[in-house]
Amino acid sequence: MREITLIKLYLDKYRCLLSIQALTVNPPNKGVVMKKMLLSVSALLMVFIITAEAQTVEKPKKLESATGIGQLHITEWLVPWEGRPRDPYVAPDGNIYFVGQRLHYVGHFDIESAEFKRMDLEDGAGPHNVIVASDGTPWYAGNLANHIGKLDPSTGEITKFMMPDDNSARDPHTLVFNKDGNIWFSSQGANSIGFFNVTTGQPTIMPVERPRSRPYGVVMAPDMERPWYVLFGTNRLATVDPVTMQKTEIDLPREETRPRRLEVTNDGRVWYGDYARGYIGVYNPADGSIKEWEMPEGRDARPYAMAKDHLGRLWMVASGIQPNRFVGFDPATETFFSSQEIPSGGGTVRHMVYDEATKSFWFGTDTNYIGRATLR
Repeated sequence: MREITLIKLYLDKYRCLLSIQALTVNPPNKGVVMKKMLLSVSALLMVFIITAEAQTVEKPKKLESATGIGQLHITEWLVPWEGRPRDPYVAPDGNIYFVGQRLHYVGHFDIESAEFKRMDLEDGAGPHNVIVASDGTPWYAGNLANHIGKLDPSTGEITKFMMPDDNSARDPHTLVFNKDGNIWFSSQGANSIGFFNVTTGQPTIMPVERPRSRPYGVVMAPDMERPWYVLFGTNRLATVDPVTMQKTEIDLPREETRPRRLEVTNDGRVWYGDYARGYIGVYNPADGSIKEWEMPEGRDARPYAMAKDHLGRLWMVASGIQPNRFVGFDPATETFFSSQEIPSGGGTVRHMVYDEATKSFWFGTDTNYIGRATLR
């Protein structure tokens, strides 16, 4: 309706101009002038009609100030070793495990004492991600060394499960547990999706369709049975039927879209951050619809880490601006409702998890901190 109103206003404007021109030009030139003016109006109408048809995404609504439960209390602890601490995970006892990607270790952070402990892996392991089983056992992605590893936190003993020799999953990237305690994972460089049975130690590898699709973030649906992936090298999502093990890839509307992390809300909708364009989007598996909203920071947002809170609201870290910012989006109202800077700057916050027991997000920063952002 806004575009139609604007067209009417411009038509009225040009009717007035045409009347003035008709009174002031010489009679022999009147027809020529009228023809030119009509052509101008036609061109203007075409511009407005094309603009109206192309507008298929929501512009950001007004960003409200952070108040009440939309406000975060952020605390950060400096990790005593360099090495890009990342991907913290809340263990069953409430303490935190994380990995040092560049110095090849698994770290432990005791929340009560604020003490750090380091468990070294083999040189060159390049751990990218760690998750902790219900029995307290950490599992890590040996991203540079072609394996998934299990660590005994009391002895430091490491058990490595090698990926296939054909390099079809040479770089395990992000790991998540399903309801049975088995692991779904991505392999970005190998261009594949994987399932790992923790009992047998056997992986099942599924290549994706397009070359250089770069499977990246992975999360489980609310039933903890079906995994969802983003393919960061393309404009696609992917999922696997856990019964048939059949993979499906879903195209997002814009070729330039590059989803990097994702989340699934309790209604089954799949949310993603478009790292290239600065949007948040949602795919509804029930009807195949897709909708997007531009982030308040625009293309500079570079949304990276992403997680949902206990109210089903989405939180992303805008990593393209310094300091990085936590940005909250409410699917119920379709509004951005909170934006808050990370005190250390963040550098880049790549991944985070939400602990419902403490209503806190845990994250790692390229500025060498482990952080907690608690909802107030």
